[in-house]
Amino acid sequence: MPITPFTSQQLIPQEEKLEIMKHKSQLFIGIPKETCYQERRICLTPDAVNSLTYHGHRVLLEAGAGLSSSYSDKEYSDAGAEITSDTKKVFSCPMILKVEPPTLEEIEMINPQTIVISALQIKTQKKAYFEALATKRITSLAFEFIKDEDGSYPAVRSLSEIAGTASVLIAAELMINQSIGKGLLFGNITGVRPTEIVILGSGTVAEYAARTALGLGASVKVFDNSITKLRRLQNSLNQPIFTSTIQEKSLLKSLMRCDVAIGAMRGNNRTPVVVTETMVEHMKKGAVIVDVSIDTGGCFETSEITTHEKPIFIKHNVIHYCVPNIPSRYSKTASMSISNIITPFLIQIADDGGIESAIRCNRGLKNGVYMYHGLLTNKSIADWFNIPYRDINLIVF
Repeated sequence: MPITPFTSQQLIPQEEKLEIMKHKSQLFIGIPKETCYQERRICLTPDAVNSLTYHGHRVLLEAGAGLSSSYSDKEYSDAGAEITSDTKKVFSCPMILKVEPPTLEEIEMINPQTIVISALQIKTQKKAYFEALATKRITSLAFEFIKDEDGSYPAVRSLSEIAGTASVLIAAELMINQSIGKGLLFGNITGVRPTEIVILGSGTVAEYAARTALGLGASVKVFDNSITKLRRLQNSLNQPIFTSTIQEKSLLKSLMRCDVAIGAMRGNNRTPVVVTETMVEHMKKGAVIVDVSIDTGGCFETSEITTHEKPIFIKHNVIHYCVPNIPSRYSKTASMSISNIITPFLIQIADDGGIESAIRCNRGLKNGVYMYHGLLTNKSIADWFNIPYRDINLIVF
């Protein structure tokens, strides 16, 4: 019997398998200047623009958009961006990148069917914003909704890391301020009692505040009502610190002794008020409060919103720093952080052939979509504003 190199099954005609090639798309991105009060960040650094233009994409930047983050127009031009002073021209691009969500006036300048990637900041929005996006049939993605492969929210975590680290550095500045501070060095000097710091909350902001304070040699106490979160914080810091659930007597005792108190709590809607005005009255003269959670109401009863220009006020002899959007104070660091997160997603959108294909392939990116061709696709926004919505999984699958 002759020996053949093929089996009888292999000799039967087989169906041909053809490789399906993804058609790459070219992005044309517009980056307008941020007009929102106190916003100093920008979505893409010159290095990120260089990476995008290297891949064949176009970036149109409004003149001066990067100046508040210490990036000149020349740096962007050298990276391959086109610079223009015409705001309307920037908003006419097929894709718009902003840190703050566009205003109603800016939405008027945006062409129908445009893709807008920005923060959403749901607590500052009104129903009219979503109605304006729907009228223009805009597809919108929010930084804070985009998920990573592990299910985390990279933009939220990154900005929380900055806010947590910054809260300690801000407190250190205020403590040595000659006119209002006590002239204390934040840290641990031989023969001198270490700085005592109380942190309310045990999330990312609290973790990085504690990490920074411990690095400077401070004595740290963390209060939160979740034992699980406190345990996770202990493990991530890799060293034992004082942790406690929020009990009024224990918290008051710690506040009376501390030099710095940092509010880093979050609630479903408004942040719960944990420290009453009476407790603040019992704090040491010249103590510092940094209420990082002020953007959702604050967890100190005495907190009132301040600005980057006038960041502090003194109440009951205690220095209060209650500026929302702390990362904007460190605009270059925050811009680099946002840019590092958003650039890979932009390249993926292009490589997949457009936003439709990209959100079909990437669940984390799909989670960031809250408007799809003018249809609201986010249930939490729908519930918040009582607007009908469509499940994006039934539209894109």
